[in-house]
Amino acid sequence: MIRFHERRQDAAPRYTLVDSPLGELLLVGDGHALTRVDLTESAGPDPAWTADEAPFRDVVDQLRDYFDGRLTDFDLTVAVAGTPFQRRVWHRLADIPYGVTTSYGALARDLDLPTGAARAVGAANGSNPVPLFLPCHRVVASSGALTGYGLGGLTRKRHLLRLESGQLALDAAA
Repeated sequence: MIRFHERRQDAAPRYTLVDSPLGELLLVGDGHALTRVDLTESAGPDPAWTADEAPFRDVVDQLRDYFDGRLTDFDLTVAVAGTPFQRRVWHRLADIPYGVTTSYGALARDLDLPTGAARAVGAANGSNPVPLFLPCHRVVASSGALTGYGLGGLTRKRHLLRLESGQLALDAAA
């Protein structure tokens, strides 16, 4: 279960780096909640941040279990800054079950948005500061086609969807 909290403005950002099948991940938090996830090839730590593994131990353990196929629901707190609209979309992302995909249009309808709001939902999805945990990779085009993925592109999005469908395990067994 993902819990949403307000971002603590008084807390100095902390970070840790973790290896993953997607590449090295940069996890950033305020000491109480996860605030950002990036690939280090796209964004490295800010020199003003403090390297500190301690607040991320449980998150790192959950990531390892997820990538090993043993975890389907993350249990952590996030504190994400965004517009009210973005936050509304991100809250809805947290409800998309493991192994299930939905479309931008369906997500817009779920949020009772007007016809044509799929692009706005896509833009909010692309601004998700904690991908993987708020599973924007589970949102696809209405045709089923894969579209952009801010955490490293379509190859990584495809990898996550194959992991969640069990396809990676089938590939490894073959």
